[in-house]
Amino acid sequence: MKIAVCVKYVPDATGDRHFEDDKTVDRVGVDGLLSELDEYAVEQALQIKEKAENPDDVEVTALCVGPEKAVDAVRKALQMGADKGVHVVDDAIAGSDAIATSLVLAKAVEKDSYDLVMCGMASTDGSMSVVPAMLAERLSLPQLTLASKVETQGDQVRIQRDGDVATEVVGGTMPMVISVTDQSGEARYPSFKGIMAAKKKPLETLSLSDLGVDAGDVGLSVAWTSVEDTTARPPREAGEIVKDEDGTGAKALAEFLASRKFI
Repeated sequence: MKIAVCVKYVPDATGDRHFEDDKTVDRVGVDGLLSELDEYAVEQALQIKEKAENPDDVEVTALCVGPEKAVDAVRKALQMGADKGVHVVDDAIAGSDAIATSLVLAKAVEKDSYDLVMCGMASTDGSMSVVPAMLAERLSLPQLTLASKVETQGDQVRIQRDGDVATEVVGGTMPMVISVTDQSGEARYPSFKGIMAAKKKPLETLSLSDLGVDAGDVGLSVAWTSVEDTTARPPREAGEIVKDEDGTGAKALAEFLASRKFI
């Protein structure tokens, strides 16, 4: 079995994130990392491998589209336990929306015969949650989305999908596209052994020409979605101090919370 896990390199949410002059997210001049929601997809792929009758017959590939620094996301997946990595990097990709991203991912997937293509439920920067469905459409594959539990047996896949009022169990036959939620199980931390082993694992770099993708079909100029305007977050204001000098502190605190509609 061959599994491709789509991973994304995103700006660190704890860092100073900002937009470029063209209103695209700065992914080069800031610290980035593997999207946390994609770590769950990597984890589920690794669990499928570990639970297989012969784990050596299961190959997990981490697939990423992004700038040069995005290779760090692939390396993190390799450190977690993925067997190989593929990084699609090309200057023309900058500013691409979900539609163009799904095109590049689909072409990269088509270069190999994968039984499963796994994704996180969304990216932690764009949070659009549409790439898995777009990818399935481009690949003409069935999709099982928002899985909180994934089970495989032979070429059969069954997932559990948790809704607000009910839980569904849905199944399908490989090949297919699967997306998993953050309820599917905590992602593992790379061990020292895994970090060292990742340095020897194959990591392939591809360009748009390698995939047969026209540069005119990707990038900001052909994006169907774009950011029109941005406003910087205002600086944090000093908090209001309520002093309890005459025994009325509790009342003053309650009035303050009520004025902010916290109570």
